[in-house]
Amino acid sequence: MEALNNFLGNVSSFLWGIPLLILIVGTGIYLTVRVGFLQIRLLPTALRLVFSKKHDKNAEGDISQFQALTTALAATVGTGNIVGVATAVVLGGPGAIFWMWFSALFGMATKYSEAILAVRFRVKDAKGQMAGGPMYYLEHGLKQKWLAVLFAIFGAIAAFGIGNGTQSNSVAGVVKSTFGLDTWITGVILTLFTALVILGGIKSIGNVTAVFVPVMALFYLLAGIIVMASNVTAIPEAFATIFKMAFSPEAATGGAIGAAIRFGIARGVFSNEAGLGSAPIAAAAAKTDLPGRQALVSMTQVFLDTFLICSITGVTIVMSGMYKDTSLKANELTSAAFGHFLGNFGPYVVAIGLIFFASSTIFGWAYYGEKCFQYLFKNPSLLIVYRIAFVLMVFVGSVVSLDLIWTFSDITNALMAIPNLIGLLGLSGIVVYETKRIQDKLKEEKLAAKAAKSI
Repeated sequence: MEALNNFLGNVSSFLWGIPLLILIVGTGIYLTVRVGFLQIRLLPTALRLVFSKKHDKNAEGDISQFQALTTALAATVGTGNIVGVATAVVLGGPGAIFWMWFSALFGMATKYSEAILAVRFRVKDAKGQMAGGPMYYLEHGLKQKWLAVLFAIFGAIAAFGIGNGTQSNSVAGVVKSTFGLDTWITGVILTLFTALVILGGIKSIGNVTAVFVPVMALFYLLAGIIVMASNVTAIPEAFATIFKMAFSPEAATGGAIGAAIRFGIARGVFSNEAGLGSAPIAAAAAKTDLPGRQALVSMTQVFLDTFLICSITGVTIVMSGMYKDTSLKANELTSAAFGHFLGNFGPYVVAIGLIFFASSTIFGWAYYGEKCFQYLFKNPSLLIVYRIAFVLMVFVGSVVSLDLIWTFSDITNALMAIPNLIGLLGLSGIVVYETKRIQDKLKEEKLAAKAAKSI
């Protein structure tokens, strides 16, 4: 097992080296320039669209724009927001939080572009449901089916890691440490709950996440706001530490500034998934009149995930100073930080938040994985095999080594990202075209609304 851990660690380090980090961030910067910093200019509009049902009631698709967003958020708001942020701080120092923000800023443009292409090139499957995502825009847009097949293979496998094993492992661990329940018992309960939700397909998942995600996010954000409000004088110093250590050689373990950048970006991508190509699979199922409208909604996912929820975790850790305690493991750090401010109630906040976050991630990634599997194997009867294997992995993840699962997830994330990023760069012209369409449409709607008011 130790030899396997070392081997996978070396593979992960190679894949998440400078070339891939440049490709991920570079793609985001390139797309940001091509769409004219749209993620900043139209963020207020995008946030308004999140709760609008005006344009998705009669449009083609399986679920509402809001359900598509919450399904994608369910898949992204998970252990990455609690354990992932703590891992970035442990391995890269507080400065890693800055690099999470940095990658997220440009990741919003990446997520926007992914959603545009997902809706533009989506198709109907044998059951009349929408199917879309990188495998479809790589095949039908870029005309490179081999890349589409590679993405689908990596995506179907990655679902067992990033969207399953890491999540169930974290839940089982925190439940044991907080409530004293054996990991196998948590594994059984979580496995049964997962089976009940995912066997109903995307509509069942969408209905559950539409309730699950807002509740869990508000609960965690409220706890973070209480910490911030009661310790408001410590906030400026925390931000100063983050910015200072983002560029300081002492920012990271081993005195290497590269570690802060590497783990900040890698854990940021793990959390918000911008560039991986996972979220556009959910976006493709949305009812929307224009690809750009759903893309704006999808873009807010990165903002909500990283700039709000991850920031709550990261800033709380830095404010507490608990990151200086080298005896604390990453999965213990966030609990210790909240416990520093909220006393005995702190670990319960983290435990409850993690249970909700990780469970919802499993639901979202079950859909991603099966859509990739469905692309590879057209026979609908084989889908039940994948679902059963996915459900069983929930239990396995609850009782195996955390380090092994995290390393495996990093590897599969990288393998997913590479073909997807190639597709985004190659199809950026279509993104620009669809951006112009949605901007013209928004202007037209704004003028019509003004005219209606004046009557």
